[in-house]
Amino acid sequence: MAVQTSDPAAASMAVHTTAPAGCAADWTVPQGWGHYTAAEHALWDRLFHQQCALLPSRVTPEFLDGVKLLGLDEPGIPDFERLSEKLVALTGWRVVAVPGLVPDEVFFEHLANRRFVAGSFLRKPEQVDYLQEPDVFHDVFGHVPLLAHPVFADYLQAYGQGGQRAQGLGVLPLLARLYWYTVEFGLVRSAAGLRIYGAGIVSSRTESLFSLDAVSPNRLGFDLQRVMRTRYRIDDFQQTYFVIDSFEDLLEQTLRTDFGPLYKALAGAEELDPATVLPTDRVLTRGTQALNRA
Repeated sequence: MAVQTSDPAAASMAVHTTAPAGCAADWTVPQGWGHYTAAEHALWDRLFHQQCALLPSRVTPEFLDGVKLLGLDEPGIPDFERLSEKLVALTGWRVVAVPGLVPDEVFFEHLANRRFVAGSFLRKPEQVDYLQEPDVFHDVFGHVPLLAHPVFADYLQAYGQGGQRAQGLGVLPLLARLYWYTVEFGLVRSAAGLRIYGAGIVSSRTESLFSLDAVSPNRLGFDLQRVMRTRYRIDDFQQTYFVIDSFEDLLEQTLRTDFGPLYKALAGAEELDPATVLPTDRVLTRGTQALNRA
């Protein structure tokens, strides 16, 4: 099973309305880089090399470029301060540590201001292939490399700004689906075929294989309204992956859409099961759904 990721619509599981003890008002905490043990640094290196041996022919080249530009190929768990210095120089983003899940308004406020929130704890050795809550490897290795890419960096900031509006309108679950099927579990077209860019796939060995190789899932062309109608699974591999044509197209679709009328249209639309294929879908692969039937 894949390593699980945070659900942006479930960030309110953090029940405090004010920051808990030990946190700043914006819920950030010191990373505490000096407290990582040699064993934790070694586990990070193991996870890093496992994924980097698998990804070159599977992941979008922009991800690998980000790994190099940010020095993530250096040994050990990255120091957020040093990482942020490099990231700020490239796209104006920085990485900030938080104690775990944060409230929706805190999450979107950080994204809207080009701050990526990351957990600072690392999974245990027995959790290499499954983890319920995202850790520093998922958050930093999975998400941060693409923040070095200007277009994707703009998209994630726009998402944060959209999240602030969606929360005020009471339609956050609809926008959460967009995050899930792009930022976490997105695929992108390339001249060499489909490539991974979603952090939930990139940081998971098993889903890196499943998302491109398995016959079970659907792979459908990205359509904003279609994605926002589609429910998703948080406890298993995805039944459908949505494929963007490019990061530029993803950003353009997001910026040119007036989400107010879209939310109103979706309010009366039927929600779709994750396995559904519609006659209007641009079908790249029609999956067997064998895994989920089993």
